Amino acid sequence: MTADAATDLFEEHRPVLTGVAYRMLGRVADAEDVVQEAWLRWSVAAREDIREPRAFLVRITTRLAIDRLRHLRSRRESYPGSWLPEPVVTDFGPAVPDTAERAVLADSVSLAVLVVLESLSPLERAVFVLREAFGFPYAEIAIALDRTEAAVRQLGGRARRHVEERKPRYDVDPVERRDLTERFLAAASGGGIEQLLALLAPDVRLVSDHGGRAKAPRRIMETGDKVGRFLFAVARELDPDGEIRMVELNGGPAVVHFVGGKPDAVFQIEVGQGLIQCAYLIRNPDKFSGLPVA
Repeated sequence: MTADAATDLFEEHRPVLTGVAYRMLGRVADAEDVVQEAWLRWSVAAREDIREPRAFLVRITTRLAIDRLRHLRSRRESYPGSWLPEPVVTDFGPAVPDTAERAVLADSVSLAVLVVLESLSPLERAVFVLREAFGFPYAEIAIALDRTEAAVRQLGGRARRHVEERKPRYDVDPVERRDLTERFLAAASGGGIEQLLALLAPDVRLVSDHGGRAKAPRRIMETGDKVGRFLFAVARELDPDGEIRMVELNGGPAVVHFVGGKPDAVFQIEVGQGLIQCAYLIRNPDKFSGLPVA
């Protein structure tokens, strides 16, 4: 295989490798670093002996992501306040025309699911990502992780039960979610406090990530009254010269506030029973590398 052919083959599989690494790590920069390291290993590998390049590349990427995740865990334990994954633009485009496949990809990259994945062991997370998000056979996952197929099935079952027990139990209707996001934005920016409170579930939760770099609650905020009044106050304090845009992030609509052309805040909701059940507010500027500029 020529060097050009090897490069083309790697680029063909880069989206899958990046997808695996991001779901494993929750940060764009870390995912890109892992994929770059996978490229370096691919570039010096004895490629004539590799029968299935895609499986080989996924195996390298997964093992590198596991190693990096183990290293990152200690840093996240000392993170100031709540830690949320880095938001990413998710426009799957015509390459993913099937509605069911789009739904699986969107769910596996949602903030709610990625937060739950943080509580899995690195091996459990790898099995869940490879199996549930990308549909890899257990036999192939076993080779990637250097485990028996029986052990991988056990890891996968444990991870799936863990995720199902902890992720939000309400169905997500994309149309309803966008409608509620738009109504929330209208109420926060130009309506009254009662109009905004009417959109929130009584036990709504607000999870914010500031990383010690911006103003946001240090702890999870609960109840409709507290969350609503806080968000209403935040909307009143936004820079009047800033710009607000709706962007599809992590498989769903999100509100992004730009200041000076750069993202300053990301707000996204989870919806159930016609109300906002959970809201995520990201203010840490280190989390905006995967977002567009205004």
